[in-house]
Amino acid sequence: MEEEFFLIDPGSRAVASLGSRVVARARETVGDLVSGEFDECQVEVKTPPCREGADLYGALLAVRGAAAAAARAEGLGICASGTPVIGREGPAIVGDHPRYRAGLDQFGTLLDGFAICAAHIHVHVPDREMAVLIGNHLRPWLPLLVAMSANSPFLDGRDMGYASWRTVIRGRFPALGAPPHVESLGHYERLTAALQESEAMLDGAIPFWDVRPNPRLPTLEIRAMDVPAEVADTVALAVLIRALVVTASALVQRGHTGPETCSELVRAAYWRAARDGWPGKGVDALTGRVLPCSVQATRLVEHVRSALEQHGDLDRAMGLLRRLGERGCGAQRQRASWRRRAHLTDVVDDLERLTSGRRGEPSGGRPGRATVRPA
Repeated sequence: MEEEFFLIDPGSRAVASLGSRVVARARETVGDLVSGEFDECQVEVKTPPCREGADLYGALLAVRGAAAAAARAEGLGICASGTPVIGREGPAIVGDHPRYRAGLDQFGTLLDGFAICAAHIHVHVPDREMAVLIGNHLRPWLPLLVAMSANSPFLDGRDMGYASWRTVIRGRFPALGAPPHVESLGHYERLTAALQESEAMLDGAIPFWDVRPNPRLPTLEIRAMDVPAEVADTVALAVLIRALVVTASALVQRGHTGPETCSELVRAAYWRAARDGWPGKGVDALTGRVLPCSVQATRLVEHVRSALEQHGDLDRAMGLLRRLGERGCGAQRQRASWRRRAHLTDVVDDLERLTSGRRGEPSGGRPGRATVRPA
C-alpha cells in the first residue's frame, strides 16, 4: 500500500514545501517507508507486504503516525486530500528525482499544478502475462473505484464542482487513466514501446496507467483512487481490489482474457465518477447504462464475494459501503466541513485530524482565514 499526503502549515493551512526535511526526520524511525514525491509539498508512506486486512490496518496506522510525527517536528501537519484545499504559499518545488525532471522536460506546462495525492494498492501477481490480462478484467470497475474514493472537490481555495478534481487533472495527459485492452503480454509491451517512442509515455516499463504490472516486483499496481482520509477506508478499498484481482486471476486461468470494454465508455465513466462521486450515478462501463453507484458497488461485492469470504474481508467491504451510504465519499465530507462556517481552514483541520488518526469532535475553534470560491 502507498498513500500520498500534503504537508500543511498550521497557521495558514496552505501546503508547505518542506518534504525533504520531513522525509529525513522520518527516515530515522521507519527508513524508506516515508519518502518524497513529485512536489516538495508532499510525502508518500508505504507499508510492507501484508496478508490480512488487520495487518494492513496496523501498518498504515504506524506509518501514517511516523509521517505525522516527522511533520510535527518540522512544525507541520499531514493532510489526505487528492488536491490542495487552500493552495500554497510560494512557488512549486519539484522533488529531486531524475524521473520527475525527465517528466518536466517531456510534458512541460502540463505538469503545472500537478501536486495531487493518490492511494496505490499493489497485489501479488507472480506472472506478468497474467497481470496484464487481469488488467482487462479490472478496467470496467476503475471508474467505480474513483467514485468510492473521490476526495478532491477543492483546489487552491475554489470548489471545482467535481468530487475528484484529481481525476480531471490526470485526464489531461496522454496515456494515462485506464489501460487499454490487450491480448497478451507481448501486445502490452509492443504498445508501451510505441507510446514511449511517441513521447506520449515517459517510460514504457512504468506507464502512468491506473493498472500496471511492476517491472521489478511480482505485483499488479492499481492507482485510480484519491487518497482517503481514514485508514479504514483505505484498507476496505485494498481488500476489495485484492478480491477483484483474485477473481480476475481465476477467470484468466480458465481462458477468459477479459471484456473488450469500449474505451470511450470507460472514459465517460471516469468523467461521470469524477464529477459526481458517491452517492451519485455512474456509467456502467460494461453495459453503457447509467446506474446509481450503490447499485454498481453491490454488483462489485457480489462479483468478488467468494474472494472476500476466502480472505475474511467481506465485513470490511460491507463496512465501506455502509459508511459511504451514511456520509458519502470524501468530497461530501470536505464540503460538509466547509458548510459549518464557510471556512476552508475547517476542511483542512478535519482532514488532518482524520489523516493522523486523531478522534474527537470536528475542529472549528481555530480562526479561519480562507474562504471558498465557488466553481
